[in-house]
Amino acid sequence: MANAHTPTGHEKIETSNFLMIVLILLSVAVGGMVEIIPLFFQRSTTQPVEGLKPYTSLQLAGRDIYIREGCYNCHSQMIRPFRAEALRYGSLSVAGEFVYDHPFQWGSKRTGPDLQRVGGKYSDEWHRTHLNNPRDLVPESNMPAYPWLLTSTIEPESMAPRLKALRIVGVPYTDDDIAKAGDEVKGKTEMEALISYLQVLGTTRK
Repeated sequence: MANAHTPTGHEKIETSNFLMIVLILLSVAVGGMVEIIPLFFQRSTTQPVEGLKPYTSLQLAGRDIYIREGCYNCHSQMIRPFRAEALRYGSLSVAGEFVYDHPFQWGSKRTGPDLQRVGGKYSDEWHRTHLNNPRDLVPESNMPAYPWLLTSTIEPESMAPRLKALRIVGVPYTDDDIAKAGDEVKGKTEMEALISYLQVLGTTRK
């Protein structure tokens, strides 16, 4: 009579769905902590680069519009460490440029060009025309038009709460910044706000 086979430890794991799931989750959790936790203690990833300033109230409103309209789906804001990237877009991105970005807009897909160094590259009027109807400047463009930004205005009373929330997560806004947050955007259109945001992108290291 043949002896019954005694499962090894490896076989027990392979034949138990519950045990396999637990061990996979444990492995992912440990691996994630090993990769992520050290970043919180490296100055290069937690300290702003020299000259970096928090977004003004108008720039912040523009950034919120950028996120709302899904611009990050087609445009990244991170120049990767490759020679071809630097030649096309400008100096490579560093972590210290993004410490005031919540959430950051690195992106992972480029249907359109990277925008990390777009600040100052074009005039305000160029951006206004391009956002209103991209094909007026780039006939082959497949970017959507955003004509409503020309007439939609920013709500001044919405800005102070936004700055307060960002101060909680570490952006150094002062009480004076928060008190005056609504004044800067009063009467401004969403187009003006978005252009203001685009014009500051990447300018600290330029």
